[in-house]
Amino acid sequence: MLDHLVGLVKVRVVKGVNLAIRDLRSSDPYVVVRIGKQKLRTRVIKKSTNPEWNEELTLSIENPADLVRLEVFDKDTFVDDPMGNAELDIRPLVDVVKMKLQDVPDKTVVKKVVPNRQNCLAEESSIYIFEGKVKQDLVVRLKNVECGEIELQLQWVDLPGSKAI
Repeated sequence: MLDHLVGLVKVRVVKGVNLAIRDLRSSDPYVVVRIGKQKLRTRVIKKSTNPEWNEELTLSIENPADLVRLEVFDKDTFVDDPMGNAELDIRPLVDVVKMKLQDVPDKTVVKKVVPNRQNCLAEESSIYIFEGKVKQDLVVRLKNVECGEIELQLQWVDLPGSKAI
């Protein structure tokens, strides 16, 4: 059953910062996270351009080269307005998982990913070990919108019986 998966990625959607206004004075934002055919979403936060979701969404990973896509929307009665999008490359996270690090002190930073033209990072992102888990903190700048960032945390979860990465 799990032989086509390489693992899971827990995506904690922490918060939005300075999101675009799509209603009269504010927005009612939510985030959609996609990879392949999977699509998950956060709850709607009413009347906020700095929403705090702190919500965890878990994606099944078949191919680590697939991009995780984020889309932010403003919830409306009829048609939800787009509030920007971003793409995440989870390969740096997977590269650290492949190192199979053990007995590493908590909060040891193993790798840093710097913003460049190929990624949506707003600032340098650290991949680190915490309680034996590989985690990555990210701040992504939304594209196709006038302003806004989303703070995220990724965590890799190995699956017993999944194919090795």
